[in-house]
Amino acid sequence: MIEAPILAFDFGTHHIGVAVGQWVTQTASPLTILKAKQGQPNWDAVADLVNTWQPHLFVVGLPLHMNDEPSELSRLAEKFARRLTGRFNRPHQMMDERLSSVEAKAFRADARVDDLSAALILETWFSQAERGDHAE
Repeated sequence: MIEAPILAFDFGTHHIGVAVGQWVTQTASPLTILKAKQGQPNWDAVADLVNTWQPHLFVVGLPLHMNDEPSELSRLAEKFARRLTGRFNRPHQMMDERLSSVEAKAFRADARVDDLSAALILETWFSQAERGDHAE
């Protein structure tokens, strides 16, 4: 069982939502929204989050089209995930994020929801991992 926290990211080219979660409780909490320029965050801000939370794993949302086809944003999200792994020497897993932003806006309609979307992505990952859909 994973006891260290897990950081989740809702990748975007202008904003990247971040959430933290615990395997034991299988819950996630929104942390912050990082500004990005063409999909590149301030890596020092990411390093601060990694140093603070000491995650075991990164979960990154994978934006697919409704027909399961990858998008250009999918390619960029996968590149971001590989960079996380390379910079911080921790594994990552991709998680289908379709409709996470729609669901998040139902909770918080009047503001940015990237951090809440990251939390929903992570909670979905937990539920699929519990069913055995992911390797730990």
